Amino acid sequence: MTATARAPLAAPTATSPRRLGRLRSTARRAGPPLGVLAAVVGVWYAVTYLALAPRRRFLLPPPHEVVTDGFGDWTTFGQTLRALGTTAKVALVGLVIAAALGMVFAVLMSQAGWIERSFYPWAVALQTIPILAIVPLIGFWLGYGFWSRTVVCVLVALFPIITNTLFGLQSTDPGQHDLFTLRQAGRWARLVHLEFPSALPAVFTGLRISAGLSVIGAIVGDFFFRQGQQGLGSLIDDYTQRLQSAPLFAAIMVSALFGLALFWLFGLAARLAIGAWHTPRRRS
Repeated sequence: MTATARAPLAAPTATSPRRLGRLRSTARRAGPPLGVLAAVVGVWYAVTYLALAPRRRFLLPPPHEVVTDGFGDWTTFGQTLRALGTTAKVALVGLVIAAALGMVFAVLMSQAGWIERSFYPWAVALQTIPILAIVPLIGFWLGYGFWSRTVVCVLVALFPIITNTLFGLQSTDPGQHDLFTLRQAGRWARLVHLEFPSALPAVFTGLRISAGLSVIGAIVGDFFFRQGQQGLGSLIDDYTQRLQSAPLFAAIMVSALFGLALFWLFGLAARLAIGAWHTPRRRS
């Protein structure tokens, strides 16, 4: 009697547990935000069809109408994309200027106490001034074009960069400072090789905050400064005056997605720059 030949069982691959772990990790990260999104869409539909009368439904159009009229209509969506390009240019230029100024002021304040005592209160005062109160003055002084919008972005985005960079520079480990003192390191060497690298996590935190604020500043500037190419702010204002709710919501979503993209890009830059030696503690 011959034994029945049996095919050998396939050995479990080493990549299967890894793939399963990656899928679980992805689901753990993406599941909660998608769940919140589903809940928001459900509440949105409920308010539109249950709380609003048909004649008042233009106040909150259903999500599918926003998609079809705001994103599906190429004429409307193309106008939104062109406005996004203008707003993105203003926001990025303003963010770069704010980052440069904020870091320079933070470094100067970290190196001399009298500079911090002289300038930091004015930085706080600038942050507390309502931006809408000084926007007309900016228009009087600089006109109503690109650079006026950029100045608004700088004023809105400057303070988080100053405070976070200054906090990071002043939070360097004292033991490492003592080591540099023993090596008789100068102020410049201490700043470049110790203080600024240690401050990078705080610097990137300030940049992520200011990235979203720069988008807000660009849109606020668009509301008031209408010379030149149309931005998202003036486009949203036009849709509001014409009671075009679906394109209005689509433009708002585009501006929010652009702010999220900038926030994510700076988070990615932070992981690439400092992820190898600085890993924040995460809760499960």
